[in-house]
Amino acid sequence: MSEEMLPTMIRELAAKRRELVPETMSAWREFSQAVFRDGALPSVTKQLIAVAVAHTTQCPYCIKGHTKEALRQGASQEQIMEAIWVAAEMRAGGAYAHSAVALDVMLEHEHGAE
Repeated sequence: MSEEMLPTMIRELAAKRRELVPETMSAWREFSQAVFRDGALPSVTKQLIAVAVAHTTQCPYCIKGHTKEALRQGASQEQIMEAIWVAAEMRAGGAYAHSAVALDVMLEHEHGAE
């Protein structure tokens, strides 16, 4: 990704985001903290899930932030890479699963339906 497309999140940008809608920013922060708190799943597992999801959504900020946090919480590099491979399989799996739509159209075409 080009720096021109995705600027580095600097303090000034973060401050502007807070300044424009402070209540929403506060709610977002509280929600995020609640989501990643230890619960039925330990926080490190939640960070590994976030790394995988960030790869499927292709958010470079999320990939970087959640990878750093997963490492900080004790995830191994191997665990992080396995989570990324799970994301890759799931993303590819979507294309495989949705091929049924195209196959259905092809079968209709073979049988003369429009």
